[in-house]
Amino acid sequence: MTASTVRAVSPTVILSPVSAADTAAATSSWIDVRTYEGDAAVVLNVGAITGSISAVIEHASDNSGTGAATLDTFAAITANTVQKITIRPSGTQGFIRVKGTVVTGPVLISASLLSRLDTV
Repeated sequence: MTASTVRAVSPTVILSPVSAADTAAATSSWIDVRTYEGDAAVVLNVGAITGSISAVIEHASDNSGTGAATLDTFAAITANTVQKITIRPSGTQGFIRVKGTVVTGPVLISASLLSRLDTV
């Protein structure tokens, strides 16, 4: 990745760092990705885990979750790890979120999106 490419990337918080005891707390709001171009990276940061959690990226056609479907699934999650999934915003329905399913909690978790705004 060149320096100019790195400068063009904008970080967006998808899920602020939280100690999540249940799925609702480990699930982000819907993020509009219609104005992004190229590839984007969804980065999941996990700290301490008392129990277990699984996480997916979902996409939908609006910020209410209409037509929500799983876009991709994070690998098995262990404590103190970072995972990245690359998506193409143009290949989504327009909105994404991270959904963390907490089997037993709590878990320290956050998620970010690294992407480029469309310059057209």
